[in-house]
Amino acid sequence: MIKKIIFSAVIFALFSGCAYSQDVWVNDLRKIFNDNSAVIYEINIRTFNAHDTNDNGIIDFDDSEESGTFLNAIDRLDELAEKGVNTIHVLPVTPVGKTKALGTAGSLYAAVSFNTLNPQLGSRQTALSLEKQLERFINEAHRRRIRVIIDLPSCGAYDLYLQKPELFVKGADGQPVIPSDWTDVRLFDTNNKGVYDLYKEFVDMVINLGADGIRADVATNKPASFWKELITYSRTKDPQFLWLAEASDSWSEPVAQNAVFTPYNKLLEAGFDGYYGSYFKLKDFKTGKEVTDLIQDTILKTKSYTEPKAVIGSFATHDDISPLLVNGQKLSEMILWLNTTLPLNAYYTDGFDSLDNYIYMWANKKAAETYTDDDYYFVHRGKLDIFNFSRKPGGKNFEFQRLFSYANNIKLSNARMLSLGRFIPLKSSNPSVFAYAMTYEGKSVLTAGNLNFKEDSETVVTIPKFSKDVAVIPIRIEQPPTAQNGTLKFKLKPGETQVLFVDNFEMKN
Repeated sequence: MIKKIIFSAVIFALFSGCAYSQDVWVNDLRKIFNDNSAVIYEINIRTFNAHDTNDNGIIDFDDSEESGTFLNAIDRLDELAEKGVNTIHVLPVTPVGKTKALGTAGSLYAAVSFNTLNPQLGSRQTALSLEKQLERFINEAHRRRIRVIIDLPSCGAYDLYLQKPELFVKGADGQPVIPSDWTDVRLFDTNNKGVYDLYKEFVDMVINLGADGIRADVATNKPASFWKELITYSRTKDPQFLWLAEASDSWSEPVAQNAVFTPYNKLLEAGFDGYYGSYFKLKDFKTGKEVTDLIQDTILKTKSYTEPKAVIGSFATHDDISPLLVNGQKLSEMILWLNTTLPLNAYYTDGFDSLDNYIYMWANKKAAETYTDDDYYFVHRGKLDIFNFSRKPGGKNFEFQRLFSYANNIKLSNARMLSLGRFIPLKSSNPSVFAYAMTYEGKSVLTAGNLNFKEDSETVVTIPKFSKDVAVIPIRIEQPPTAQNGTLKFKLKPGETQVLFVDNFEMKN
């Protein structure tokens, strides 16, 4: 059996990292993002701290229940900080359309205005303006060393089209273009300067309120020149202001026949700091080589630019079905440890940390009350609800919650290795198993995962010159591997991921 230390608390002393506080907030989001040190938690303010007192999954305002607001969201910030979250991605805060709407509250991405805030997110229990409420939320996040990214919608609501039809692309029939199957929005015409002006007003608004960055929804459907001008403008106001593109190196099709398509690499050249990559493919992979090939390819792509670029761990966003419904808790654990041990920025959707399956019993049924022209609870099955006044996301798996906090602290303590270290794919004798190491200054983190979610998998992982005398500390192990000269032998349960810390041993490619 390999030489090991059982208690894991010692791990934190082995990694370099520090925490500090400051009275005046100075944005450093681009730096930590490009160092792969962001632990990003995606939230929908409308549901984040919703008070569903009768536990029926819907916020009944007539029964004095309260939806999520900028102010009651503050109550959960300590919880996020304790879990190791250092960055929040806030889904759109712009007013939503009510005509041709989806859901009883309207989609967060059907924006009616780009220079005002969604009144649904305001508290009725304060005299503060809506802007001051969001500003307070951001300030409170900063007090806890949490950075704030605000989502920038890609399209305009049908309501906005009725107000300003000149801003939208028209099809051959003279009607505004519906992108993809998003029937509640219409496609902007970026040839019209008014569209750029809308987006510039949005940038001004969120920077003035204290935000640290923007996530651009479907960034591919605007020209690189559009983004370059806007990003350059934002950096005159805040050089550390982050721009994250919803874009993937796997995407090559526009969202509509009349739409622009700008590939991810052109977006990065235009000034975006990062993109999604293709980590969402994990759920479809069958071989370990597919995993390590994707990692290597992504690392090469991000390192091919003069300025630093990075990706997020886009294994499961609000656009993806809950991992629980795909391959159960083991897939969630695998996603957690990949986010923790790879050179990328960890990314999680609200509710992931307690294993929410995002199944809403009232989904797509006729509603008793609605605030739009849609009288059905429109919901994407197994995905975070962005269409209704619904319950706070979250499951009841408290053990996984503790694991989530533990893994995030491992990542933050391991920051220098993920920023400066080398990724080394390791040869596995079992094609269903991936294995790799991140190594820096004689220390390494070794990860092995079983992509067979139905059966145990045994594998021999080749590590040249490795021996049973090498000091190995278990970070996440159910059954420790056995060591022989040059190899580690793992026995992995279905979907199991193991993580080891290896001290004073230089890993080689």
